[in-house]
Amino acid sequence: MRFTRFLFIVLTILWAGSVHAQSDDINSKVFLQLQSELEDLNPKLSWSASNPEEHEAWRKEFKPKLKELLGRDPEPVPLEVKWEEEFETDKFIRHKIYVRSEENYWIPAYYYVPKKIEGKRPAVICFHGHSGIYPYIREGTEAEKKKGEEHALDYAVHFAEHGYITVAVVQRGWNETRHETPHSCERLSRAGFLIGRTPIGMRCWDGSRIVDFLETREEVDSSHIGAAGLSGGGTTTLFFAAIEDRIQLGMCAGYFCTFRDSIYSIHHCICNCVPHLMEYGEMSDVGALIAPRPFLVISGDQDKIFPIDATKKAYQDLSKVYALLDSSDHLDSDFFEGVHEWSNRKTLPFLAAHFGE
Repeated sequence: MRFTRFLFIVLTILWAGSVHAQSDDINSKVFLQLQSELEDLNPKLSWSASNPEEHEAWRKEFKPKLKELLGRDPEPVPLEVKWEEEFETDKFIRHKIYVRSEENYWIPAYYYVPKKIEGKRPAVICFHGHSGIYPYIREGTEAEKKKGEEHALDYAVHFAEHGYITVAVVQRGWNETRHETPHSCERLSRAGFLIGRTPIGMRCWDGSRIVDFLETREEVDSSHIGAAGLSGGGTTTLFFAAIEDRIQLGMCAGYFCTFRDSIYSIHHCICNCVPHLMEYGEMSDVGALIAPRPFLVISGDQDKIFPIDATKKAYQDLSKVYALLDSSDHLDSDFFEGVHEWSNRKTLPFLAAHFGE
């Protein structure tokens, strides 16, 4: 009886070992399968032009595809603007405005008009990241104000203080636009994906409505409207400038990289995702739609969610596009010592060079 029991235990251990050994040879991790698919992925519309004519032909094919992937646009509505609060400093007047974007949605925004300006001035539409609007306009809690100061998030205010008209847009899913949920972007993304829209597409649509507004302002030089943003604001800036030709300059911080090494490989908010996009192109291909318009890439060398080496690779790929179009002087980079934050080392000189002081 003891021998039988002993034999049963031994056989059980051997069987368990064989099962374990077998499982070592079986992959049940789904990401490994996706990774293998990525290695074999050849984007269908990667940029490969050898002359300006080929670039233009590629652009005419890729831009409509990108707009399709960003989701359907809503029905246009007449431009309406509601003027609410007004705040004044010795350098600018700030208006809180609401611009109608859809039948049931108004964009909250802060419109900065510098004092002592003469004639029409260039304007910059500024998009915030996942800290919400307040650190970007020097408001909010003490912690928010501190974060804004430490990471130079107040670029909309900074540009206004240096003579540029700016609009600090409250992005969909943040601050007063959000519903009472701990993951507002997740809810926005989930609902949008299910009905054929994406957060990036919606935010770009809002950006275009802000351009509509700026074109009505007598103080704005509508031939010199730019876009700027950090992190999630950098996301909007890149895609917005790519599909909206009225944007004549872009400054993208803490985002421009490769999809493969950032959004695909590292945890990010789902609002950064555009279904099927990597089947057609990489981030540098999106940037190629901006060329030859001026574009400044800003990135900290210690940014852990947008690795600097991949950023430099994407920048190198994009530089080939600008070189082909004889516009290398319209592309610049600020790879600074820092983390996931904004840098103003080159922004004002870049604006002055392309928009005038």
